[in-house]
Amino acid sequence: MLALWLVAFVGLGGAVGGIGSTFTDSTDLPSSESSAAYDLLAQAGANPEDGGTDAGNLVWQTDGVPVTDPTVVAQVQDVLKRIAAVPGVESVVSPYDPAGAAQVSPGGDVAYATLALTEDADTARITALADSLDSETLVAVTGGSAFDPGFSAGGPAEVIGVLCALVILLLVFRSVWAAVLPIVTGVAGVGIAALVILLGSNVVDLPSYAMSMGSLVGLGVGIDYALFIVNRHRKALLSGSPLRESITQAVTTSGRAVVFAGATVVVALLGMTVLDIGILTGMALGAAVTVLLTVVSALTLLPALLAVLGNRVLGRRQRRALAAGEPVSEPGGRLWSRWATAVQRRPAVLGVAAAALVVLLAAPALSMRLGSADASSDPADSATQQYHQVMSEGFGAGFDAQLLLVGQTPDDDSRTAFTALAEQLSAVEDVAAVSAAPPAAGQEIGVITVTPSSTAQAEETADLVTALREDVVPAAEEDTGLQVYVGGSTASGIDFAQALTSKLPVYLAIIAVLGFVLLALAFRSVLVPLIGAVTNLLSIAAGLGIVTAVFQFGWGSTLFGVGSAAPVEPFVAVMVVGIVFGLSMDYQVFLVSRMHEEWAHTRDHHRAVRVGMAETGRVIATAAVIMACVFAAFGFSGERIIAELGVGMGAAVLVDAFLVRLVLVPALLHRMGARTWWYPRWAERITPRVSVEGGPATPAEHPAVPELETAGRG
Repeated sequence: MLALWLVAFVGLGGAVGGIGSTFTDSTDLPSSESSAAYDLLAQAGANPEDGGTDAGNLVWQTDGVPVTDPTVVAQVQDVLKRIAAVPGVESVVSPYDPAGAAQVSPGGDVAYATLALTEDADTARITALADSLDSETLVAVTGGSAFDPGFSAGGPAEVIGVLCALVILLLVFRSVWAAVLPIVTGVAGVGIAALVILLGSNVVDLPSYAMSMGSLVGLGVGIDYALFIVNRHRKALLSGSPLRESITQAVTTSGRAVVFAGATVVVALLGMTVLDIGILTGMALGAAVTVLLTVVSALTLLPALLAVLGNRVLGRRQRRALAAGEPVSEPGGRLWSRWATAVQRRPAVLGVAAAALVVLLAAPALSMRLGSADASSDPADSATQQYHQVMSEGFGAGFDAQLLLVGQTPDDDSRTAFTALAEQLSAVEDVAAVSAAPPAAGQEIGVITVTPSSTAQAEETADLVTALREDVVPAAEEDTGLQVYVGGSTASGIDFAQALTSKLPVYLAIIAVLGFVLLALAFRSVLVPLIGAVTNLLSIAAGLGIVTAVFQFGWGSTLFGVGSAAPVEPFVAVMVVGIVFGLSMDYQVFLVSRMHEEWAHTRDHHRAVRVGMAETGRVIATAAVIMACVFAAFGFSGERIIAELGVGMGAAVLVDAFLVRLVLVPALLHRMGARTWWYPRWAERITPRVSVEGGPATPAEHPAVPELETAGRG
């Protein structure tokens, strides 16, 4: 088995080296108005994305002298001439040329040159030449899409997360080998998945974020899945089971639970395909492939490593005690036993307190606004923010938020209406500037460029797009053959955010029903899946609330190196919903399966809840802390989307484990009493039996459900 994994790494690595990868980051929605605008431009041969070059700007700002001062002009022209000679520079349009006259700000202290660059242009050399202009009276900076640093997959986040997980595992297992095994297994699964994603990008549309998304999710769940199996294996060894029997027992019990948990996460991720948004589907596919391969790693690579290591997965003291025939157990059991007893005695008090805290954390999600952050919210010391600041001071906050009103004018009446629309737009609220390019002779397509007064991420800009589409444009089109579509990259981003906002409730409903069905099949109960579905939604809401508070309200966003407050990235809400749902289901399954097993053997409900919580509390808490550490490490990646995902999922996992699964759920189950396990006889007859850990799926007979019992005075 170890040889097979080595062959897989070498083979896939060689294939990636020979074929490479092709990622696609388009957020285009074929049915949106912004997409229709781009299609119309393409028909006219004026699609701004055509041409094979990237747009870049060199902007400079003077202090005390105008940009047209002869000394400034001489300095800048010399640098522009040298930039034009840099390999990959197709053209340079200077504000001192007639064609670039509009590139001087109204105040006369800011100007910019436009650069057309090929993909392999030496942007570092261009930036260095721009920096040579800096003096006491002149500051220059490069910006635009050509100078966008882009997204860099990988980095220190993965290393930090793995090291953090290793420290926790060492503290828990007190054995180097036991601590290293989940790390090796998780990293192996993520590594194979990364190679598969790289190859897959040549076949299906996958975004560049798919790699980091896979690492973010895969490292957390991969380490946790291996942890569950290693923990079960150690318990079997400590109880005196032979090595191979112990491995078999771990794989056929905890391994089955891992398959169930992994399948739940994969199904939740693939459920995003119902939203019918291409780039989101690509991100979900990347994460789903990674989770699937971490499960495969836990079920194949991990048992092989366990067989090689033998009893070395135990600590030295445990091995000595086992050899001497002395009783030995895992540390930490008494703590969780005492806590389980406390919850049984005071279920109402502790349950209400936990629920109130979760609701408090979730409250900011009510104000969540989805949208794409622009450079105005980047860190103050970043080149992108400095460029945005200079351009905003010279040309207004909406300089890079321009809207393209693309009009189709088939007759004279529509041409007249199009011209009138251009004249009327200047009076519309939040419009800073308007420029029109009427249809050329023999053409039907005209374009009006509208510059908002606000930034691309501002709510006012989204309101402007809505006003144009719902009021201004329809009024201009009335009783004419004119058709106008509001497009441009800003409108496209707004369309994308609005599409996700409208579809998010549908996705929430789908996963809530999915969770109910899966838990009902696993535990032959109505109340267990109902409680599970509701508490899953609470954990999701808490994660989204924390993301909103930190990144949209700005309560700590600078701590994560992503700048100031901005809307929550559209991807984040859906990904948090899907992934946290899957992880919440994992913890619910591991917790309730032990309770269900105890209930089947003793028919003592309160004992079943207490014992199940006491015996799984340690491993659930450990798994949650490890996963939160991995996620939190990605919070410091410097990439806003990944940081929001890392913080949101890390916080949600901690809330789910420590407030929901280890307080609220047991408290609710204690209050429900033995009727927790009631299942309709008609459902018993028609639904399949699912065994999570290989034991009996349900008791042979259901006893009569007693009256609701109270678990204690609380």
